[in-house]
Amino acid sequence: MAKIKSGNIAQFERGRGQRYTAYAEGNTVRKAAVFPAQERGVHEVSQQVIRNRERARHMDMRYVVFLSVCAVVTVMICIYFLKQQTICTYNQKQVTELTTRINNLKIENDTTYNEIVSGVDLQKLKQRAIDDLGMTYPSQSQIVTYQSPDSDYVKQYGEIPSK
Repeated sequence: MAKIKSGNIAQFERGRGQRYTAYAEGNTVRKAAVFPAQERGVHEVSQQVIRNRERARHMDMRYVVFLSVCAVVTVMICIYFLKQQTICTYNQKQVTELTTRINNLKIENDTTYNEIVSGVDLQKLKQRAIDDLGMTYPSQSQIVTYQSPDSDYVKQYGEIPSK
């Protein structure tokens, strides 16, 4: 376990590059001693390592163009996403407004229907039809009953034959 000390902070290295730090307080703190370069772990770096680091830091034109294209595409995708989100929000508001409008129209229609139904007096209507217009109930000879095998809907294209 190697010990590296700087001021009030001491760092201890464990195996495989793991470190933990201990902090010392009070009058027991020792002043940092100046260690020679070899003891601190600093060593000469070869020319090959320096060239590799320089090459890694250098970005050629192709890489810059690639990164620029990626940035532009990313911005365009974000703009497209925001535009679609705005359209979706607008459509949701429209649906809400139309739903509210439909509900109001249904309420208005129901109210009007109820006013019409309550305004009609069926007894008065029957009395007027019988007295003023001369309408009568049908007699038994005027009622014709027949069976429809296909459906309960019947169209009359001609006169009903008499018996």
